[in-house]
Amino acid sequence: MQLTGAEIVVECLKEQGVDTVFGYPGGAILNVYDELYKHSDEIRHILTSHEQGASHAADGYARATGKVGVCFATSGPGATNLVTGIATAYMDSIPIVAITCNVGVSLLGKDSFQEIDIAGITMPITKHNYIVKDVTKLADTIRKAFVIAKKGRPGPVLIDIPKDVTGAKTEYTREEPQKVEPSREIDETDLNTALTMIRESERPFICVGGGAILSDASEELYEFVKKVDAPVADTLMGHGAFPETDPLYTGMVGMHGTKTADYGVDECDLLIVAGARFSDRVTGNVNEFAKNAKILQFDVDAAEMNKNVLITEGVIGDLKVILEKLNARLEQQDHRPWIEKIGDYKEKYPLTYPAEGLSGPWVVEEICRQTEGDALIVTEVGQHQMWAAQFYQFTKPRTFLSSGGLGTMGYGLGAAIGAKMGRPDKTVVNIAGDGCLRMNMNEIATAARNNIPVIEVVINNHVLGMVRQWQDLFYGQRYSQTVLNDAVDFVKLAEAMGAVGYRAQTREEFRKAFAEALTLGRPVLIDCQIDKDEKVWPMVAPGAAIRDAFDEADMENRAK
Repeated sequence: MQLTGAEIVVECLKEQGVDTVFGYPGGAILNVYDELYKHSDEIRHILTSHEQGASHAADGYARATGKVGVCFATSGPGATNLVTGIATAYMDSIPIVAITCNVGVSLLGKDSFQEIDIAGITMPITKHNYIVKDVTKLADTIRKAFVIAKKGRPGPVLIDIPKDVTGAKTEYTREEPQKVEPSREIDETDLNTALTMIRESERPFICVGGGAILSDASEELYEFVKKVDAPVADTLMGHGAFPETDPLYTGMVGMHGTKTADYGVDECDLLIVAGARFSDRVTGNVNEFAKNAKILQFDVDAAEMNKNVLITEGVIGDLKVILEKLNARLEQQDHRPWIEKIGDYKEKYPLTYPAEGLSGPWVVEEICRQTEGDALIVTEVGQHQMWAAQFYQFTKPRTFLSSGGLGTMGYGLGAAIGAKMGRPDKTVVNIAGDGCLRMNMNEIATAARNNIPVIEVVINNHVLGMVRQWQDLFYGQRYSQTVLNDAVDFVKLAEAMGAVGYRAQTREEFRKAFAEALTLGRPVLIDCQIDKDEKVWPMVAPGAAIRDAFDEADMENRAK
């Protein structure tokens, strides 16, 4: 049948099973929005307050569901406003398809009104991108985009469509979406080498990254950990892949990881890295990282082998498949002395926070208590992000959504909206800092307008907390442009935008406010007032080895 390009866009989204799109209309994409209007009973569109919020919402939807997230934007500034969200998804390997529309083909390259080369701009931050100048190629391009976004190491794909292409007609035939299955081909020599290294190890340590979640490998990972009989740490992106209530779990590794995890990496004789990319925030000084150990890396992307850290051996392939094959061949290992030593570290170096008063860690623990560890936790970026990673106990994958690679302030509220749309059955909590809220507060209106009951918990210390922490420790307490002590009232702001607002200055006030928020079925903001000098501990100084992690007690001892 003959359809316009706009009709083809909508029909292809329906082919792919898309039920929700996040976006913002404009002149160049009007044909698509007009067609979307006719299918509002099949595809729900969430009008965000800003296109960046739409890209983050698509990202949050993808992380929470495992499906491809979709966002729309018009040409020019609409398209460029997606860039930060696309880059965020790219750095964390999140599958989204961003569809933008541009000026007509005859106007391209002429500096036409709201023309921008969005394909050129996003080339470094997408797995692939397209500009479709021929309507006969549109359907196949959209189908390819969804496959590319999901296949292998996931990531974002952008499709730019000139306006006249959305109005042109061509023949369209519905097709079933192509199934994307992980390759089961793993090099046998590499598998055998890995098995030998594991069998010969006396002090193995496992570090889990976001790849374990992206490959849906949590069950295989759990079996693998128990067979190897090794302590486990995770990266920021790996939270929830392995249950953090398990005795073998040691905490997060790296700059703000636990001392137990950092010491485990430093003292092991075999470091098994499953689906992690050796971020600088994990490794610290790379020359000192796991220098006593052989390093065995499992990753779907060959480009990650020896990129940041020189490894001993690697196995390339889908992590779920790698672990399945290893589990089938590996005998039960026994490392009791090593496990006991790590257990001693856990007792000696627990995470702590002030015994009295409202603090970031206490708020996170209270959220965990009241949600029974079963919420979707989204974060912005900063101290609150680290406290969420440290003090909420994640037991399931796709329950911690945070910008790890790009570190995008302003990510969380849009992502929380996307997550709630994808998982309406779950409680969704966005843990934010007051600095981050200033970057996305307009999306409170999006949640209120659509009655999306996300809970926004603002850890409000009236400063840019993480930057201030660095200024305090490494910049002679010169607090350049990090004080936010102004007259903004977040409670009134929330109420003005149609949400419910609470202020908490004590533990009891927060306890009561959060309990009420869980029952309301409306978007809620809770403004939590904490001390401006509260810090994230432990910490590894920039350029230091992770074994040199220090906390407040260490600083006091040094001062003495």
